Amino acid sequence: MTRVAAVDCGTNSIRLLVADATVSNSASGAGTTGELVDLDRRMTIVRLGQGVDRTGRLAPEALERTFAACREYAGIIKEHGAERLRFVATSASRDAENRQEFTRGVMDILGVEPEVISGDQEAEFSFTGATKELTGRGDLARPFLVVDIGGGSTEFVVGDDHVRAARSVDVGCVRMTERHLVRDGVVTDPPTEERIAAMRADIEAALDRAEETVPLREARTLVGLAGSVTTVSAIAQDLPAYDSAAIHHSRVSRDRVREITRALLHSTHAERAAIPSLHPGRVDVIGAGALVLLTIMERVGAEEVVVSEHDILDGIAWSVA
Repeated sequence: MTRVAAVDCGTNSIRLLVADATVSNSASGAGTTGELVDLDRRMTIVRLGQGVDRTGRLAPEALERTFAACREYAGIIKEHGAERLRFVATSASRDAENRQEFTRGVMDILGVEPEVISGDQEAEFSFTGATKELTGRGDLARPFLVVDIGGGSTEFVVGDDHVRAARSVDVGCVRMTERHLVRDGVVTDPPTEERIAAMRADIEAALDRAEETVPLREARTLVGLAGSVTTVSAIAQDLPAYDSAAIHHSRVSRDRVREITRALLHSTHAERAAIPSLHPGRVDVIGAGALVLLTIMERVGAEEVVVSEHDILDGIAWSVA
């Protein structure tokens, strides 16, 4: 058994997982099996990607929010005595001209260099984290299409036990919000139909690019990851508060996703903020995230999405173990 720590720093949030990992060779010799037992799992909205799509740089205030979260996480990692730590950074820090400022700050606080991984690596981690628990279930047909809707990018991965094809495209809840729903620095509430249509066209174009390399329509089970998807599940279940246990492996129909997306895009900031299961940091971006999910479901013909709380963070932890 190895005690590991994994940090996933994305465009909108930074997350930590400290877990005990047990890894063994599979009986068939085809690879490894094992178990992750969570000791601490948490998420902080830092909006690292604030303005990156427009300026190409990480904003000073976004960096400071991220470093503050890193200092908190450093204390938790030390408290649990993790033997190994891996820090992975994704879309926003890939795109930024001043990413060295980010790298230096993380190294000073946590003592490890953040790995700015490619979209393909991000997809591999997401697939591993999402499907390790699903591969033995007879009620879910293969291949899986794992969709990780982040703040700045979305990863598409098709595979059975292993990845067959993967692609990352620059469409996410923060990027789409900033590109289509912000006017004079303020999110339009609610947006006009023209803005919604332009955002959907942008998402459709991204799906066209994804389909150049990933056979999206061959998938038999759609697995959705990350905050936009899990929040849609929480809303679909009308949860009184965000509940990971209720959300993990829940299923949401395409009709219900369409209904929720329409409601979110036609609501005001105050109306969205009143949703009890919606994290305050997602109030302005959840409409765009839900639209990304709905557009994907319509494109691939998925009648439902299987929602997973286990994603790239778990994949990073497995890679350390």
